[in-house]
Amino acid sequence: MANQDQNTPTTPAESELAQATPKTAAPKSTAASRVDRSSTFSTSRVPADENAAGKTVIADGVVAKIAGIAAREVPGVYALGGGGARAFGAIRDVINATDLAQGVKVEVGETQAAADLTIVVEYPAPVQEVAGNVRAAVAGAISRLVGLEVVEVNVEVNDVHVPGDDSDTEEESRVS
Repeated sequence: MANQDQNTPTTPAESELAQATPKTAAPKSTAASRVDRSSTFSTSRVPADENAAGKTVIADGVVAKIAGIAAREVPGVYALGGGGARAFGAIRDVINATDLAQGVKVEVGETQAAADLTIVVEYPAPVQEVAGNVRAAVAGAISRLVGLEVVEVNVEVNDVHVPGDDSDTEEESRVS
């Protein structure tokens, strides 16, 4: 067996493989590849079998964060959360630890989700229109990004922000 050619099959399995594999007249390279570089190889990182067994679990916090981001993108929304949550949020913002799920509560099942949001509307935006746009944006984002059916999105308008409320300018005293 010492004189046997390297391309000659030595086991029955190698013999079957040699018979099943078509031979081509391609020139031999000096460095043999360790992996199969056939033309059917896919460079995509997406698995070929989309119906592979397994389970995906999406945490409530993920859905809440997606809902919070979607709600903040709606024109007319000034902030999310009630007064206390916004106060703590301001402190978190100072230390760069913004909570994107502030003012959002979600309930996530296996195939469905429900969300409750508390928002502050910017004056003079129409409150009902802003609430409807928030509802649509949140339901669309959860459906599109998470793949869950949204059964309800409840929007509570907690406050109206008037742009002059945040000014730090001191008013002149009427008495001296």
